[in-house]
Amino acid sequence: MLTNKTIGIIGAGHIGTAVIGGIVKAKLTAAKNIFASDKSESNVEELAKSLGIHTTTDNKKVVKSSDVIVLAVKPMNAREVLSDIKDVVKPSQVIISVMAGIKTSLITALLGVECPVIRTMPNTPALVDSGATAISKGKFADDEHLNIAHTIFKSIGMVEVVPENLLDAVTGLSGSGPAYIYMVIEAMTDGGVKMGIPRQIAFRLAAQTVFGAAKLVIETGKHPAILKDEVTTPGGTAIAAVAELETHGLRTMLINAVSTATARSKELSRIIEENDN
Repeated sequence: MLTNKTIGIIGAGHIGTAVIGGIVKAKLTAAKNIFASDKSESNVEELAKSLGIHTTTDNKKVVKSSDVIVLAVKPMNAREVLSDIKDVVKPSQVIISVMAGIKTSLITALLGVECPVIRTMPNTPALVDSGATAISKGKFADDEHLNIAHTIFKSIGMVEVVPENLLDAVTGLSGSGPAYIYMVIEAMTDGGVKMGIPRQIAFRLAAQTVFGAAKLVIETGKHPAILKDEVTTPGGTAIAAVAELETHGLRTMLINAVSTATARSKELSRIIEENDN
């Protein structure tokens, strides 16, 4: 699908770099067909050196050279970047956005071009090819355009297709979710230290436990409740710990965390739209 297409990435930060790396490792297209831009000369120089792609600090050069354009910039920079490239964007080009809270309709309006726009919500584990990305198509995009985005983000993890109105909820669940899990790992580590385990050993055990538990859910396809029941033997240590977690409302706290992050994502979307009016 992408072998003969040129791909441009505007923004060579963490996610942009992860996308480039995934494309190269998966051999979706040749390195010579990849173009990247960033404000930081050192960032693009390193990418050119390590991956053999074309790099520049000029966003317009990337757009002029690309069939597919990935906008991997911060939401606060959306208006500036879209204004910069609007005069060189063509209706035939596919725009893929990773800008949280920026609706496809707003991107189309700011570009002033009726080109296909795909909105995505990846997360930081994409940096180690273990990302979770949700994608949605805008008004002028079809299934072929959606498949292009799906192929690109599949190279750095798993991908789910959702209606655009669910992307704020995705932001609350998987977009912000790594932060919740990092806190769990940190707390488990501190618990181990409290019980006398050296910190580095406790840290490694806690991180591997979270990784292994998640892998077991994914590979067995079993419901987490079933796997939990398999660990909690009658009168054992795990059921005692689970009872303590339930007493302090762990389940409710995590549900509320997703809800709160979703609400904040919706609020940011409104702020961005209001600033455009």
